[in-house]
Amino acid sequence: MSFKVVARDRLKPECREEALKLIAELIAKTRQEPGNISYVYCKDTKDPDYYAMIEEWKDQEALEAHMQSEHFNYYIPKLSQMMAEPSRLEVYEELVK
Repeated sequence: MSFKVVARDRLKPECREEALKLIAELIAKTRQEPGNISYVYCKDTKDPDYYAMIEEWKDQEALEAHMQSEHFNYYIPKLSQMMAEPSRLEVYEELVK
């Protein structure tokens, strides 16, 4: 079964435009990874500064490879500086499809 990841972020309003450009680049590179099934960035419908990266990975190994990838380790430190608070990462294993 696949793995789902929800990474919740609160962007600093003054960094939103720059962060979204970097996130678009990260998404494009991540979608090319062999174990990636889905990788999307969503905005909270009630709070315009709150976002979530919702990901689906073929297996744990694919997720771990992503977190070791060159693009992940390039973009995530840059994006972390644009967050109003630390990101919250939740990983789920699919049980029923």
